[in-house]
Formats: sequence, structure tokens, C-alpha cells
Amino acid sequence: MTENTQLPSKKYGRPDDERVIPFMKIALPAALLSILLTVASIFFIATKGLNLGLDFTGGIAAELNYSNPVKATDVSNALIKAGFNDPVVQTLGSDRDLMVRMPVQEDVEAEDLTKAITAAVQLPNNAAAVPKVDVVGGQVGNELYIRSAGAVALAMLLMLVYVTIRFEFKLAMGAVLSLFHDIIVTLGIFAMLQWPFDLTVLAALLAIIGFSLNDNIVVSDRIRENFRKIRGATPLEVVNIALTETLRRTIHTSMTLLLVVVAMMLMGGDGLKWFSIAMFVGVFVGTYSSIYIGTAFALWRGLNRQDFIVQVKPEFEGEEQEIP
Repeated sequence: MTENTQLPSKKYGRPDDERVIPFMKIALPAALLSILLTVASIFFIATKGLNLGLDFTGGIAAELNYSNPVKATDVSNALIKAGFNDPVVQTLGSDRDLMVRMPVQEDVEAEDLTKAITAAVQLPNNAAAVPKVDVVGGQVGNELYIRSAGAVALAMLLMLVYVTIRFEFKLAMGAVLSLFHDIIVTLGIFAMLQWPFDLTVLAALLAIIGFSLNDNIVVSDRIRENFRKIRGATPLEVVNIALTETLRRTIHTSMTLLLVVVAMMLMGGDGLKWFSIAMFVGVFVGTYSSIYIGTAFALWRGLNRQDFIVQVKPEFEGEEQEIP
């Protein structure tokens, strides 16, 4: 192909009206921003720490069933008036069923706890039953915290193995780095603002890992496909084409998820509040990292067409064989 025929609009067989967005043009500034965000997040986690919820620190959890609809603020005020410290009241699917979480109450004996809570939550013309009261000790909460960290680490390790087998080790390392970035930045924001970190936020972190990995897999699959079918293009050009081709899908997926997350934030109540906030942060961070961490790292490590080609031994010389 002569130089005069290498028009940008027709390069590598692309349609006349389809433009290639040079994503990797700002890869270096994006990498510096990612490093800055990661360092800042680690700083806040190390200095301020996470505001651990009762699931991890231990405390009291009680289920309440009211005969008539009730507001969570009314129940919280009644508990405070009765002498309970720092109660958190959440609805459980309806405005008659609620969950109360609070720290261990030093002034209340364990055997009298159910009676004390039952007496405190009775409201005028609205009787309440307390079918269940659980007391979580600090040791149990600490063990749960350690196991949660192990679950996140194991998830990332298994995803490294999967992407390595499915695609290529350079892409796998980039994907795991992007997942690590997403988790650290989300935790850093929670530490900086001292938002409560409980099991719902942990569930959101695992969902963020799944969302970010899915985005990385889609991009990696298109990169592998383009390396096979596009001849004569540099790795940088192949990556930019792959990112351009997956951009529409990425936008649609992220916007659809954001609509659900925003709906949970506005109408999900206290039970879904911090889960939806963590997901809201994770969607933006995960979309960014799949491009400027996962893909950029693989490119920096020298990703090229040979990574997706089976090298033929000398005794079987002939046409190069591609991975099926």
C-alpha cells in the first residue's frame, strides 16, 4: 500500500465515517493521575483508617416488627431517649419491619437486652415485637474483617489466573492492577470521608471487581481479535482501534448500571445507601482503569501480535499458527 492511499478514514479497512480515538495519547498523564490517587488513598487508609461498621467491630443487631407503618427516625429517637447509644435504624423491605444496629451497651446486661430493647421501641398506638436480637463480639467482628480481606485477595488472584489462561499474561497483569486500583481508590474515598464500611460496602467492592473485570475482558478480547486481523498496524494503533470499537458498549453498560445505582441511592433507604454509594464510585473508577491502567500497562510491557501467535518449531516451518 502506497503512502497516498493510507488515509486515516480508510486505514486498516475501517469505515469512512468511523474515527479512531487516540486514547493512549494521554496514557502518561493518566498513569501519573492513577499513581497520585493510589498513593493518596493508601495515605488516608493508613492515617485515618476505615470507619468500620458493627459487622466488623461487634455490636447489637435487633429485628423489629411494628403493627403500623413507622419512620426510622422515630424509632432511633425512642432508643436514644431510653438510653441506648448510637443506634442505626434501617428498613427491611417495608416500613413496618426494621433492623436496629448499635454498639455494645455497657449499661445493659446481656440477659436483659431483649426486654430493654422491646420496652424502648414501643411507640404510641404502634406496638412493636422484637423477634430476634443478636450480639456480635469484637473477636467475631475482627475475624470477619480478616476473612473479608482474604476473600477480596483470593478473587483478584483467581481473576489473574483466568485472564492469563484466556488471553495473555501482560493483559492479565494489567487487569489485576486495574482491579487493585479500583479497590484502593474506593477504600481511600471511604477512609478520607469517614463513611461507614460494613458488609454491604464489602459486597459492593466484590461487585466492582466483577464490573471492572468484565470491562477488561471485553477490551482484551477486541485487542486480541484486532491483532489477528489487522496487518501492518503498530500495537499502539491496534489498542486505540480496539478501545474505539468497544467505547459504545462501555458507555451503554456504565450508564445502565449507573441508572440502577442512582435509583438505589434515592429510593433504596438506609439499607442500600452505602452499597449504592460505593458502586457509584466504582463504576467511574472501573471504567477509567480498564482503559488507562489495564490496557496501558499491557502496552507498556510490550504487548504485540506475537503474544497471540503460536511459535512454530523449526521442523514444522510454514505459515504461523494463531491461537484458536
